[in-house]
Amino acid sequence: MTPTGTPTPESTGAARPGGPGRLGDRTVSRVGYGAMQLRLRGDRAAAIAILRRAVELGVDHIDTAQFYGDGLVNDLIREAIRPEDGVLVASKVGATPNPGGPVPLRIAQRPEELRASVEDNLASLGLDRIPLVNLRRMDAGPGLRPEGDQVVDLDDQLAVMVAMRDEGKIGAIGLGSVTADILRRALPAGIACVQNAYSLVSRDGEDVLDLCAAEDIAWVPFFPLGSGLPGLPKVTDEPAVVAAARSLGGTPAQVGLAWLLHHAPNVLLIPGTANAGHLQENVAAGSLVLDEATLAALDAVPDRSGEVVLG
Repeated sequence: MTPTGTPTPESTGAARPGGPGRLGDRTVSRVGYGAMQLRLRGDRAAAIAILRRAVELGVDHIDTAQFYGDGLVNDLIREAIRPEDGVLVASKVGATPNPGGPVPLRIAQRPEELRASVEDNLASLGLDRIPLVNLRRMDAGPGLRPEGDQVVDLDDQLAVMVAMRDEGKIGAIGLGSVTADILRRALPAGIACVQNAYSLVSRDGEDVLDLCAAEDIAWVPFFPLGSGLPGLPKVTDEPAVVAAARSLGGTPAQVGLAWLLHHAPNVLLIPGTANAGHLQENVAAGSLVLDEATLAALDAVPDRSGEVVLG
């Protein structure tokens, strides 16, 4: 896969799922695809077919990382996505694979590790330039926290990210799992997007979302339906979501995704799945219209950030 022109969904005959949005200097569909789950697919041909189906459905931005399956997912994308598809591939740095460990990745925040990870992504994706690279800081949200020499100053990290952008290795810089204070400090470097955990039931990052909206930065939430971890709240369990899905003839997952698109104009989605049926449902969520009464009922769902469901 090599860089090329950027055909639009309109030129290829597909509509933009969710309508158009901005990601860096590109106009993309507001519903994209998160490729992480492909690391578990097991069937290479089926995984490639999922990626091809996403493109057919109008998806034109795909989220990945070298540490997804220790390069496996990037390799799948390299084989499946063609230059003429005009797909923006966004990757991330800040961690590396940890095969066999209690957690399948380890934190890698030092500047030299960020550079090495970009080089690994370039090689596995077969690109000369990655359109967007997100620096996963891990200051907020669920997951690991840096310790020891992995506690690295933001300015040192941004210096190497900006240098790689100047060198043409990356096109735009994003951030992930950050606080509003960290984002404010990073603004002079030019930030294209923020990836934080955020959903209808986990809205403790609203201040970061508001800052992104004010600065015209894309908000690309992960865990958009609540946490996939056992015992943590899920959007699809909320009675208001179930009721809305029933009245609209959709699924609770579609309602949860549609709420995010309605909530703020700078929201872009990257729901992940390794199932073709679920992929089609996720893309169709971009067409789900929520009226004022439905939105009011969903907005009234309490923020359950930090709740743990026992049993």
